[in-house]
Amino acid sequence: MKWTKVTVETTTQATDMLSYVLDEYGVEGIEVKDKIPLSEADTKAMFIDILPELPPDDGVAEISCYIDDKIDVKDLCNYIAEQLKEMSAYLPVGTGKISLGETEDKDWINNWKEFFHPFRLEDNIVIQPTWTEIADAKPDDIVIHIDPGVAFGTGSHETTKLCIANLKKYIKPDGTTSVMDAGCGSGILSIVAMKLGASKIYGVDIDELAVEASKANLALNDIPEEKYTIVLGNLIEDKEFAEGAASVGQYDIVVANILADIIIPLSAEVRPFMKEDGVFITSGIINTKEQAVKDALIRNGFEIVDTTYMGEWVSIVAK
Repeated sequence: MKWTKVTVETTTQATDMLSYVLDEYGVEGIEVKDKIPLSEADTKAMFIDILPELPPDDGVAEISCYIDDKIDVKDLCNYIAEQLKEMSAYLPVGTGKISLGETEDKDWINNWKEFFHPFRLEDNIVIQPTWTEIADAKPDDIVIHIDPGVAFGTGSHETTKLCIANLKKYIKPDGTTSVMDAGCGSGILSIVAMKLGASKIYGVDIDELAVEASKANLALNDIPEEKYTIVLGNLIEDKEFAEGAASVGQYDIVVANILADIIIPLSAEVRPFMKEDGVFITSGIINTKEQAVKDALIRNGFEIVDTTYMGEWVSIVAK
């Protein structure tokens, strides 16, 4: 099925009102493009290290909607033109130029899967998407079955690879290592830890979809339920939750593959979850933030024991 894309060039001042009148007409969902800088609250909610560079805000905005054959495109365009004319009496509406395009109906959530194939990590660790088959499996391979869904963590990103390499380095082969996965995402690090011989896993994430993905992927890899706990919560901002999580037990390893701007405040909160000789494995750190993370770790009583790099990403291990 093909959809008609209707785009209106207007002003940032008119976007709210135009969104309202489109909703009144029966349009379900719109897309707004402008050059307004992100607020501090928006930036925090996005959890990103590097913000996109925008040109100066010129007050121009575009509103787009996608229309199927149930809506008369010509009638909609006439309606938009009439509404813009009425709105122009009390606010600037810009050029009001209406343009049309066409796009195919695609499964945008799942289309990326055709590019995600099995791959090998750390010699004998193989990441296998659930919808594929392994072409070159070896008898001693540790195979991780993964369907990340919309959660972060396929194993292909440099930060995940760095964490996996460090888990392999610090998990003891005698089955006595307990691991906390802070920001568990798809659960890939929890699964790798269990496959490497961890005794138990405690995973936590602020995203309910990530919690669901982690549980599903752990089950997919035949990890016994009594070996893991995956919970929804915020270790940094929810003190009551953090105290409850700390009461569950302390861990030999805390791994956090998040972002520098999250690891920095987390470094002040993570100590209650760690055993006295435990290690804190961190990644998701862009190289420009390496020193800031190290400074925070040292400031919060940690000793840096290992730093590894892959591309522009950094993993820091601290005790």
